[in-house]
Amino acid sequence: MVVSNLLGVLLVVEIMVNGAMFRAHGLRMDYYFMSCPFAEGIVKNTVTRALQSDPTLAAGLLRMHFHDCFIQGCDASVLIDSTKDNTAEKDSPANLSLRGYEVIDDIKKQLEKQCRGVVSCADILAMAARDAVFWAGGPVYDIPKGRKDGRRSKIEDTFDLPSPFFNSSELAGTFGQHGFSIQEMVALSGAHTLGVARCSSFKNRLSSFDSTHDVDPSIDSVFLKTLSKTCGAGDDAEQPFDWSRNSFDNAYFNALQRKAGVLSSDQTLFTSPRTRGIVNAYVMNQAMFFLDFQQAMVKMSLLDVKEGPAGEVRENCRRIN
Repeated sequence: MVVSNLLGVLLVVEIMVNGAMFRAHGLRMDYYFMSCPFAEGIVKNTVTRALQSDPTLAAGLLRMHFHDCFIQGCDASVLIDSTKDNTAEKDSPANLSLRGYEVIDDIKKQLEKQCRGVVSCADILAMAARDAVFWAGGPVYDIPKGRKDGRRSKIEDTFDLPSPFFNSSELAGTFGQHGFSIQEMVALSGAHTLGVARCSSFKNRLSSFDSTHDVDPSIDSVFLKTLSKTCGAGDDAEQPFDWSRNSFDNAYFNALQRKAGVLSSDQTLFTSPRTRGIVNAYVMNQAMFFLDFQQAMVKMSLLDVKEGPAGEVRENCRRIN
């Protein structure tokens, strides 16, 4: 309880320090206080019901928010359906495993009945990810609201998403382009404490790895057998990132220490001297991970937000007005 209260106090201090940044974006914590006072409650209650029915959706909602923000900013472009004239982000190979669209649709439908044309899909997605983290046992944090929805969603934009095959230097470059430090990159990578990876994302580590090694030498020999068994069921077979796939904790970093990271982009965080110390710190101190994660999530939620005529509030999250 003491640790939880301390984290809450520290986050409030961080929010106060960065208040000017929120205002510069035209965002506020109480953005819907007058225009749609039940928005937060509707989002939280709907997410809770969905996760009680299917706990694996926590990972889906969190990953969807990440994939949205890293492409054209946090503007709900990942929610837009493809048309005959345009292939949208969600149909990119990098996004085919995203889940939770129906949860966002449900929230939007309810909010349109309560306050039509007020709450953006971008805000809904950001709030849903936040509430999913808390429901799964992660840190509580708040985010400023007031984002507008984007009008662009193109498959070619998703080529800028971090690859599961990246090493630590490549990850640092990609995250750095969005203004994240090395520490923030590792903290955000900790989102992999939830969910699974498909064999197609890690089978490269199991054979013909490089010119020197047939198998990725950074994999524990026992865990190698686990991954090989998983891939025996095909490219779509799923492997949890850690042993508590539906719980938000620091087990992911424990797995990296044991050379049991699933993706190349996971295990590289421990293999690389540049990031190993941060991984070790998060193993020793889950509260530190939680604090760094929540601060990085607030920062991510501010990436390239749309304001005024640069965006809109979609009536249907799956299509532009």
